[in-house]
Order: sequence, then C-alpha cells, then structure tokens
Amino acid sequence: MNDFLIIGGGIAGISAAARMSHLGRVTLLEAEAHIAHHASGRSAALYEPFYGLKPVVDLSIASGDFFRSEANILSPRGLMILARADERDALFKDAASFELPEISVDEARAIVPVINDTVTHAAYGTHAWDIDTDLLLQNFSREARGNGAEIITNARVTAIAKTAGGWAVTTAAGTYEGRILVNAAGAWVDQIAAMAGVQPLGFQPYRRSMARIPAPGGHDVSGWPMLFGVGESWYAKPDAGALIVSPAEEHPAEPHDAWADDMVLAEGLARYEEFVTEPVTKLISNWAGLRTFAPDRVLVIGQDRRDPSFFWMAGQGGYGFQSSPAASLLAADLIGGRSPHLGTDLVASLSPARFG
Repeated sequence: MNDFLIIGGGIAGISAAARMSHLGRVTLLEAEAHIAHHASGRSAALYEPFYGLKPVVDLSIASGDFFRSEANILSPRGLMILARADERDALFKDAASFELPEISVDEARAIVPVINDTVTHAAYGTHAWDIDTDLLLQNFSREARGNGAEIITNARVTAIAKTAGGWAVTTAAGTYEGRILVNAAGAWVDQIAAMAGVQPLGFQPYRRSMARIPAPGGHDVSGWPMLFGVGESWYAKPDAGALIVSPAEEHPAEPHDAWADDMVLAEGLARYEEFVTEPVTKLISNWAGLRTFAPDRVLVIGQDRRDPSFFWMAGQGGYGFQSSPAASLLAADLIGGRSPHLGTDLVASLSPARFG
C-alpha cells in the first residue's frame, strides 16, 4: 500500500509528490496523458512575490530562497504598470501593492518603445522573474521518481472509497490504495472531495484567456517587462520572441478543458491596443486556462477538519508556480508531523479549518 495517493499532476501535485517522496511511498494519479495539462500548462509563469493577498504573498516570499538556489529556474523579467490620466489614483494603489516606484513616461518608453501618448503614468520594478515552468516540473518529477514515486497518467478517477487502511481510488488505469489521500486536483478539487465523501469547500474555477501575437512592430521584445493595465484589466508578457496578451478576465466556469472566448479575447486585445502604437493584426495562437480559488482567494493546505487522512492541496489560483516550493514543503511538514517552516499565523490562514 502507498503511504500517499496524490490526485492531480499539476504543479501542486508534482511538487507535493517530490516533497512527500522523502516521507514514504507515493503514487500520483493524473487524468490526462501528461502532467500539467490544464492550468499549470497554461500559466503566464511569473515570480512576482507581491502578487496576491497577504498569506499568498508570504507564501511566495517564502519560496524565494528555493527559486534562487535552483539553477536556471528564474530569469529577469520585471513588471511595468501603465495608466491613463484618469487612472492615476488606481496606478498609485497598484504600484504600492507591488512595491513598484513610479517612473516617467519617457523612462517607460525607453524600456518599451511602443507605449503611446495615451499613457500618462507608469510604475516599474525589476523584482519579477520568469519561471521556467517546464524545468521546475521536471526537477520536481525527477526528485519524486528518484525516491521511488510513481506518476501514473491517463488515470482519471472514477470512484473513491474509504478502507480500513485509508483509501482506494479507482481510475481508468486501475485501482490504487493509500494511507493518505492528497487532493491536488485543481479545478476538480471539490468534485474529488465529494467522491471521497468529504465536504467540499466551495472552490470556484475562473476562465482566463490568452493570445500570442507577433512582436509589435518587429521589435525585439526579449528585454521588455511584463505589462499590466491598472486593476489587472489586461496584461502582456514577452514569450519566445512574441507577446502573450490576456484580457485578464475572471469568468466563473465549471471544471473542464478550457478554451478562449473569442469575444472576450477581442475586448482584451482592444484594451491592450489603447496603450500601444502598434495595432494587433494577427494572432499566432490562443488558449485559456482555469484559475481556481477558495472563497477567500487564499490557498488551502492541510488535513481536512473532519478526516485527517484527506489532505487538501488546493486553490492555487494564479499563484501555483510561484508559491509551489513553500506550499509543498508545508504540506510535507504537516503530513510528516514536523514543525512547519512557516509561521503559525500563516499556517492557520492556509488551513482548511478556517472554513469552520
């Protein structure tokens, strides 16, 4: 029998498998043909430690030492927020949240030459980095497998039953048993809980669409920062010589293999175009992902309040990659009975027990 059965092969599940493989025998079950098929494979992949509510920020900051110690995981990107004259106060609020100093429009244009005359205010900082998500996933997978963990793909869960020794999970690839069940199923976490007879916590997936467009005006965009409209009304990020642009929408959705909404994408591209000199004339590709949040928009990490053999690793929202080192270590600390490396207030703010 396994010590740990992990459902979900996104960044939450893979990182948990790596950490828990030091504590016992791990089997990870992924519904799709390969890991990171859904949200983790469609992420903007930025390490911006001040992004999110305070518990999320604290978790991301706690992940910093890990990222800096791993070769080639982070590369410089930076973050810039752009605003019109009527958005001045909103820019100051966003800049304070991200700890970005205000810069002049001329300074902003020297970094991103396609900024147009609509922009009257800008803020910019260098403390944001691209995450090599493929390498991070590979490193966690290698660590898990090196300690004997199994990663089973094409293993969609069809039934979950409580047993005398823990849990039996029936999948398309067979039935697996484990002492502790780790729910890292992304948008499907509440469905997995219900299958296990555990009270769902009210997670909500939200769709976010993205488009890849050619580099504006043929510019070399490799050194550009990630660009945000105030209030995260849109964003753009260099990627492999092109630009990813997102409407940054949050549309409630049922768990599914998401795709971009053409109208929402067009509206978001129009918002981006308001701030640049180069119109969007071509889309290279488009896609969407689901960002899943708990009711309070903070990650949920810990034993279920009624059944400690059911462990929640859920609600990563848009913070899964940048919080994964500290989140997975916390999960291993809690499951292994170790004193958590994070403060007690932060651990409590992440616990499922906060939902009563």
